[in-house]
Amino acid sequence: MPLFALPFPAIDPVAIAIGPIAIRWYALAYLAGILIGFAILKRLARRPDWGLSPAVLDDLLFYAVLGIIVGGRLGYVVFYNPGHYLAHPLDIPAVWQGGMSFHGGLLGVLAALLLVARKHALAPLVLGDGLAVAAPPGLFLGRLANFVNAELWGRPTDLPWGVIFPGGGPLPRHPSQLYEAALEGLLLGAVMLFLARRPYRREVAGRLAGVFLVGYGLARFGVEFVREPDPQLGLLLFGATMGQLLSAPMIVAGAFLLWRVRGR
Repeated sequence: MPLFALPFPAIDPVAIAIGPIAIRWYALAYLAGILIGFAILKRLARRPDWGLSPAVLDDLLFYAVLGIIVGGRLGYVVFYNPGHYLAHPLDIPAVWQGGMSFHGGLLGVLAALLLVARKHALAPLVLGDGLAVAAPPGLFLGRLANFVNAELWGRPTDLPWGVIFPGGGPLPRHPSQLYEAALEGLLLGAVMLFLARRPYRREVAGRLAGVFLVGYGLARFGVEFVREPDPQLGLLLFGATMGQLLSAPMIVAGAFLLWRVRGR
């Protein structure tokens, strides 16, 4: 074992097993993230400055969960492994085999909020601001689940907190899942909750969504420098990873939203 390497903790990725039925920590992380996010939305909705009715929240929960699952899976299929799924299209619905994309899930949630906004005659950016505040807990738990699954590890490192992952070879690697949990989940979540404490003004709708997009995009873009590229893709345009190429438009979109409301 290399000097200063940390062994991977013996954590069973299966949380509960009843006969042939196995419930994994990853599934529980998704469920807990959705429930915590919905609780945050309900708390925001009770404030008169937000004005989100229970009917809006119910629809948003249903369609957002659908968008996360469908968008996340299709995003992985299209962005990360199109060759395999073109050859094996029956594998596309097999989400239990792994393979979800945050950026695909984000597009699915965007479609969901546009649908709910149109149904209830609301400004889409108002719903986007609410979801921006509610999203970080799910990101935090999802990255912890990635660590428990010993997947999406980082590149080799000689830093004292390098971890030897099962299947990652003999070299210690950056625990990039924990970096992302800290940045996308804890830090970004704290920023969003702090900003959401202010009275909500609809004339600057999109400010919270802009902060979230820029914050997540910068965090993901930075961590990708120490995260192992997907083996089927490697490094792409200008030596960037797929995660960086997908995060760059997020940063631009978020900056545009912030510029749009700056003068208001």
